[in-house]
Amino acid sequence: MRTRPKGTVGPVGTEDHYFTAAPTSPGRHGRVELHTPQGTVELRTSDGTFSPGRVDPGTRVLLDALPRPADWPAGPVLDVGCGYGPIAAWLALADPAREVWAVDVNERAVADCRHNAEELGLSITVSDPTEVPDDLRFAAIVSNPPVRIGKAALDALLDHWLDRLADGGEAWLVVGRHLGADSLARRLVESGWEVERIRSRRSYRVLLVRRTGSTGS
Repeated sequence: MRTRPKGTVGPVGTEDHYFTAAPTSPGRHGRVELHTPQGTVELRTSDGTFSPGRVDPGTRVLLDALPRPADWPAGPVLDVGCGYGPIAAWLALADPAREVWAVDVNERAVADCRHNAEELGLSITVSDPTEVPDDLRFAAIVSNPPVRIGKAALDALLDHWLDRLADGGEAWLVVGRHLGADSLARRLVESGWEVERIRSRRSYRVLLVRRTGSTGS
């Protein structure tokens, strides 16, 4: 039986979804606008990736809730399940001196995110999750995680990446209330994480996750 390496974004044997590693749907491109404090930029999207027709409303709620990335501790930041890269692009624009990583199992998403970073002149390392060095620790993780992969797979995904937070690091997650945001928050607390609900808007929850006892930034 085939298995995915730990930390990847999707179950084995699924049909063509945004968490499919190699989508088989036609790879038509589109363009969406991303509004940032530094101005509006355009991003290339492709069919077979997450929300190719617009920046997902949950992602928008998350970005609106973020603090200034410059206020986070020193160190790289990570976008898990980056899609075509709206979160990674926002982070790189907001803090150009920061090392930004973006990972996704979907090869089209990786290609689009890499294309968008190059087109905008942004320094973003875009890769498959298995290509992230094992010893790399992150000051922050910012993610609209792929909840539709299922509870068990999502828990394993978050366990893997949250363990990569540096001391004092924090994770910012957005999850739809109807997609299990509150139950996910409870599971994270049961696993030993501190979870604070930062914002509840348009049926989305923004969760701030820290190690128990961490002072944060």
